[in-house]
Amino acid sequence: MPVREHRGVSREELQQSALVAVAVLLVLGVVAAWSVLIPGVSAWENIIVAVIGSLRLTGPVAAAFAAWVAVSRRRGTGRQPLTTWQAVRAPLAILVVVGGAFTATLLVLAVRTMLTEQAGRLLPSGLVMGVAGLALYVAIGWVTGWLLPWTITPMLAGLGCYGLFAWMAQGATWADRLIPATREPYDPFRGLNAAALTDQTLWLLGISAALLLGWAAVVTRQALVLAAALLAVLAAGTGVARLLTEPRTISAQRVVYSCQEWPIMVCVHPGMRTGLPELGSAFVKIASRLAGTPGEFSRLEQHPRREDIPLAPGAVPIHVDDLAAGFADEAAEEFVENLAQECDGTPAGGYRDIVVAWLRGKPLPSGPLPEHQYAAAWFSGLTDAQRRDWLRLYYSDFAGCRLQSTHFGGQVGETGQTGQSGVPGQISQTGQGAEIGRGVPDSQVVPPYPAPATAPSAASVPPFVPGDAPKDAPADRPRTEVRSRG
Repeated sequence: MPVREHRGVSREELQQSALVAVAVLLVLGVVAAWSVLIPGVSAWENIIVAVIGSLRLTGPVAAAFAAWVAVSRRRGTGRQPLTTWQAVRAPLAILVVVGGAFTATLLVLAVRTMLTEQAGRLLPSGLVMGVAGLALYVAIGWVTGWLLPWTITPMLAGLGCYGLFAWMAQGATWADRLIPATREPYDPFRGLNAAALTDQTLWLLGISAALLLGWAAVVTRQALVLAAALLAVLAAGTGVARLLTEPRTISAQRVVYSCQEWPIMVCVHPGMRTGLPELGSAFVKIASRLAGTPGEFSRLEQHPRREDIPLAPGAVPIHVDDLAAGFADEAAEEFVENLAQECDGTPAGGYRDIVVAWLRGKPLPSGPLPEHQYAAAWFSGLTDAQRRDWLRLYYSDFAGCRLQSTHFGGQVGETGQTGQSGVPGQISQTGQGAEIGRGVPDSQVVPPYPAPATAPSAASVPPFVPGDAPKDAPADRPRTEVRSRG
């Protein structure tokens, strides 16, 4: 580093400190960036967001290193007059050091990805914005170290930068646009806003240059340097104005899906194509159980959560945020849960849970009420074909949270009295008269599903224990191959 020998700190010591700083910044940068990467997303924008996200740790370290060099420089030069170049040479050298560590972090993340096909594009504006963010950290650390030449100043500069930007990120909606970070979590369907990154770069470089040139103008007492600092302030103001007037969000960009046609048609963002086999395996049973019902589908398409995109006939949307462990099961769980509305704690919720558990291939829940236990025992005695016929008849009741005990081969009355009916919708004779199953259209013809020989009372119905599925329960039936029409 081009700094002459002065009190207690030689050129060799500063060079060794620079090498240590590069090593520390590289390790911290890789660790921090790896924690920001969306698992399984093979897209260049994902890497850019990760290296920018690493600044939350490497930035404060760069500020502390700049403050340490500034304290050493201030103690060595004392009140000696400095030229403009002598004043700005050291902070510029520090920026080169930390910028090299930033570039090394990017290369480490890109080594594996460059060997495989990546979606998206590598935005230079994102990389320049990351270097501009490091420049702001260096400028803050340098000015702080020069103004406060104390031994504890480097630590104060690092912790202060970390706390300041963390507070701004959680503060007002406009404040998070000014910090060296991406404005929103990365969404593969939206990508990155290149214009916003350019405006953010203009602000960060402008405020960094204003800090360094303003300090240099005070140290060198040159009017020309002060004029340059004012120009930097003007550039920073322009960047802020553009940032604050830009829309907060950007609309989803056009995506050319990557698809797999077996065992069912599944289409996802090209950056997540490695998850296609697992998604197909997770949804094939659901597709077979919904075949012939109003919920039947022949094509799955990954869509962003916050936008409604028109779908082709037979296609249904799924949401996959990443490819972390268990992502396919989570997507399938969410898909099935969205087939029917929530029942908000009503008795219909127990019947809904029975159908949802079957669609997911899980043990049928016994439910909190005797009616639910009866329904689970009755439903477990049906074959998959019978359950599909049943769901075809009562799909609207299932989706609208209108299932009742009469849909499940009879009922256990709320007063504990039971009927002798084994068919949904049939009149149940009780001591008080006849009660007709509500919500079941008379025009529907219900297949003769099996039912207990006599309708059990509330005390006689054994609770359904998870895992005690009958021999023809879903867990023991062979997989049904679904023929894709997409």
